[in-house]
Amino acid sequence: MKNKRREFIKLAGLTGIGVAGNFYRGFANDLAQIPSFKKSDIVSDQLMYIGDTNLIGAYGPWAAGLTANKLPSLSWRRQEYTELDSWRKMARQRLTDRLAIPEMGAAPNVTVKKQYIFDGLHVEELSWQLSYGPPTDAVVLKPEGASGRLPAILAFHDHGGNKYFGTRKIIKTSGAIHPMMVDHQRTYYEGRAWANEIAKRGYLVLVPDAFPFASRRVLLQDVPEHLRNGLNDNDPENAANIEAYNKWAGDHENIMAKSLFCAGTTWPGVFFGEDRVALDILCARPDVDPARIGCGGLSGGGMRTVFMAGQDDRIKCAVPVGFMTTWKDFLLNKAFMHTWMVYVPLSPNEMDFPEILGMRAPLPTLVLNDEGDELYTLAEMKNADRILRDVYDKAGAGEQYHCSYYPGPHKFDKAMQTEAFAWFDRWLKAS
Repeated sequence: MKNKRREFIKLAGLTGIGVAGNFYRGFANDLAQIPSFKKSDIVSDQLMYIGDTNLIGAYGPWAAGLTANKLPSLSWRRQEYTELDSWRKMARQRLTDRLAIPEMGAAPNVTVKKQYIFDGLHVEELSWQLSYGPPTDAVVLKPEGASGRLPAILAFHDHGGNKYFGTRKIIKTSGAIHPMMVDHQRTYYEGRAWANEIAKRGYLVLVPDAFPFASRRVLLQDVPEHLRNGLNDNDPENAANIEAYNKWAGDHENIMAKSLFCAGTTWPGVFFGEDRVALDILCARPDVDPARIGCGGLSGGGMRTVFMAGQDDRIKCAVPVGFMTTWKDFLLNKAFMHTWMVYVPLSPNEMDFPEILGMRAPLPTLVLNDEGDELYTLAEMKNADRILRDVYDKAGAGEQYHCSYYPGPHKFDKAMQTEAFAWFDRWLKAS
């Protein structure tokens, strides 16, 4: 499974990469406003692209040029924005409008299905029912015997092309773990259940299933028979059935995204609405200090971190991993590597992708990137880093932002976890 996915990503990443040679012409006009901007940056970035192809061919330079010759209209980097709080309020409201976040209904009742001790941690298996869809399963982890209000982490699982699993991707709650999750954790987390590891450091960690993963996944029995490809929901834990379901669910994303648009909402809007409910539940717990909450995750979990941390100041510390680039990178180079889950119609006119996260400035933010990440170009990861650095510097909060690069492919390995955990400790445990 690991090798197949890696080979697919590697092969896919070799196609359609690059920008048209004339893309940067006239690009510097508005960028002169940015303190860190130098013409040498553009020359260097241009040389990093090989060839003159892109994902949409002759239309690439035109499409990219729609936003490339000026700063987005709500970018904090624009000279006319000088008051951080008023800008943030305006920018967040506009993004909220673009996301079209659906109504979640009244705060759900939380059911504790099971409690037990495992590997030095107190484990709670939870469930809550939103106003739509199947119940959401979640897991809480905290040190055995912990008392008082603890700092907390809202931990987001990854996508990984695997919708059958959710919380199980980043936790371990028994000696028996599904073989596919053994492989998953080995591939992306260097064999660790990272939610367990940070809980052991003195945190309460909440890990919910995301829409539409695991407990929230679309069941084959609930869609028309002609869409099932002859599959069913029988023997669901069988590895071959899981692989077949995941392929079906990947193909179904096109239908899901179109249907959400027809319903007047967006996939990121649904993510954010459901993740905000999880944050509400976390903040309401008597064993959580609501003034010391962080969030983080890899890949799809990193994307959810960007939207959650950018829009909700209850997140005091954020660590998105393996999900930071620019809209230009998606447009020209990497959209075929990503699902519909990231795209917010019209938002690129108003903020570049990293500026969504930048709306949280001056609150602490650590971005972790892999230099060989197949999902982005290194040039645009570095451009996103520069954008966030400029945002935080203009906000007078340079110390609260950091970005690190690690060798290797898309992952959140032990070295990266060590830096992430230390960042959480620095900002959530300090007196």
